[in-house]
Amino acid sequence: MPRDYRATTSIRVLLAEDQGMMRGALALLLGLEADIEVVAQVGTGDAIVGAALESRPDVALLDIELPGISGLDAAALLREETPDCRVLILTTFGRPGYLRRAMEAGAAGFLVKDGPVEELAQAIRRVLTGETVIDPALAAAALGAGPNPLTARECDVLKASADGATVADIASKLHLSESTVRNYLSSAIGKTSTRNRTEAMREARHQGWL
Repeated sequence: MPRDYRATTSIRVLLAEDQGMMRGALALLLGLEADIEVVAQVGTGDAIVGAALESRPDVALLDIELPGISGLDAAALLREETPDCRVLILTTFGRPGYLRRAMEAGAAGFLVKDGPVEELAQAIRRVLTGETVIDPALAAAALGAGPNPLTARECDVLKASADGATVADIASKLHLSESTVRNYLSSAIGKTSTRNRTEAMREARHQGWL
């Protein structure tokens, strides 16, 4: 059920951002709002759920690219562990693929970092009352973009191929046969219209599919 934030003294916000200077600046600016209190700050994705369980925020403001698990993965975990907490994604990477994944993970909003802090503060208030808040330009781009063509397993194989991992390494990590790994890689390369797995992973990341 949507909540009326006006019924409480302040809106409790958890802030997840890996860049310390950015995190501190956001906390400072949001703290200037009379009705917003930053109750927790974390710099890694792995720390988000624990901090949320401890501080019980009304809204979790999450970056996507974080050490450990991503903000998108953390959003899905928060939906299960703290269902009353609304998630607002704030990122540099305004990609349609990321927006789709954020919505699938249960996020209530998606904004890019180049907007004014007043807009962010208002978005925090709006998601707490049950609204979904999405950057207008990104929403328009998402409407024109097709769905992720990669299967979940193809995404897993591409992710596991990072840092020069061999086919044998990927097979061992994902408990697959080497021939199956090669088939998934070949399929992903074809679907991304690239020449090799490195380019395929780069393209998938650029589109926000990984």
